[in-house]
Amino acid sequence: MTTQNLSLYHLTRPSKKSDKKAPLLIMLHGYGSDENDLFSFASELPEELFIISARAPFKMEPFGNAWYTIHWDTTSGKFSDTEQASKSRDLIANFIDEAVETYDVDPANVTLLGFSQGTILSYAVALNYPEKLKNIIALSGYINEDLLPENIIDKDFTNLDFYCSHGSADQVIPVEWARKVKPFLDAHKISNTYSEFPVGHGVAPQNFFEFKKWLKNRL
Repeated sequence: MTTQNLSLYHLTRPSKKSDKKAPLLIMLHGYGSDENDLFSFASELPEELFIISARAPFKMEPFGNAWYTIHWDTTSGKFSDTEQASKSRDLIANFIDEAVETYDVDPANVTLLGFSQGTILSYAVALNYPEKLKNIIALSGYINEDLLPENIIDKDFTNLDFYCSHGSADQVIPVEWARKVKPFLDAHKISNTYSEFPVGHGVAPQNFFEFKKWLKNRL
């Protein structure tokens, strides 16, 4: 099912259980992709979930979308548009509120699932707005400290739980960047698990089954 009523265009897969408010899973795709990409996982995920796959706001040519622009510079190389990224971070946080108000879902059981740029934004949303989320599935991304709150030590992260994974042969986002995530989350006493798989910039089947089991145990 598709809808454009909220601030982000998105696809939905309703929960197949109607006895209570459904846990909500929001998917955030990577750079140059769209809402159809991660939505291919939906049919394989727990049936009690209400699933939303959102489209990033910045249209790319000739196709695809991005949460923020990645610039190329001859001296500094590749760098992210932090202003756009910050706007998308806050847009996603607002979209979570819209989704909770619009759909019959449990506001205390919201999961973000991101891939690549969608993961970078998932980290940013969770660490700025921890009260809006319960679980974060962070695939093939890293924590961009430019998107974190200045008062991070004052935030309450006790309700958050992260599943983080990365390909050890990732040619797009170096695995060394992802390996900094667990020490960061541990330092802030945030519950997390980190896994690596012998693949490039993608999700291996064993990666999928691992995070599916992890999520199932937390619904």
